[in-house]
Amino acid sequence: MESATASPATITTTETSISRWREGVQATVPLWPGALLFGIVYAVTGRAAGLSPAQIVVMSLVVHAGASQFAAVNLIAAGAGPVSVIIATAITNLRHVLMGGSVAPHVAHRSRGWRALYAYHLSDESYGLATARFLAGDGTPAYALGTNMGMIVPWVGGAIIGLVVGGVLPNAHRWGVDLVGPLIFLALLVPLLGSRRTVGVAVVSSIFALVGVAVLPGAWYLLLAGIGGSAVGALWEQWGERRGATRQ
Repeated sequence: MESATASPATITTTETSISRWREGVQATVPLWPGALLFGIVYAVTGRAAGLSPAQIVVMSLVVHAGASQFAAVNLIAAGAGPVSVIIATAITNLRHVLMGGSVAPHVAHRSRGWRALYAYHLSDESYGLATARFLAGDGTPAYALGTNMGMIVPWVGGAIIGLVVGGVLPNAHRWGVDLVGPLIFLALLVPLLGSRRTVGVAVVSSIFALVGVAVLPGAWYLLLAGIGGSAVGALWEQWGERRGATRQ
């Protein structure tokens, strides 16, 4: 009876996937200091809102979304009920629908379970890193998953550190540390603006966001900016294709 052994091709593919996954994790390391600071401020804010250490750490593990967690602890501090907290955090995280949609074509061949795991831990930073590689033509699902896993370490680690040293940092917000996360995401996205179309879409999305902040409640401006920017990008691409066809 022949023994079942993995073929050389299968072994090579597995080794390559592990190597790319490890590469994705390593790519997040330069972002760890900023994420650690962000996590520390979250923990300090959570303690001030009355959350227990266990609740703070579990929220970082289960929710894994900085902006939504800040929104949640602020609402809890204000005495909001569970339904209000859930709705507010869901609205705050609407941008993840847009981010997931843009990554979907690159991981469509993976199983539903794999895609669910990837979507669950998708963050602003890991999205920026993975998207840059996908657009460059050398991104892989394993690399993208690695970037997700890599950002878990500083985020949860920052929460734990914040619980330990929180008493020394009563006014962390005054340092502007809560802006570290958005600034890291912005720094990752700027290099992707390599054409007039991408710059134009970024500018239009910014305009939609500013208008949305002025006229819409909560974080609905994020959805407005995403839909508006996507529509402009799609129309711009169609116009470019028609222009190219006309020249031919």
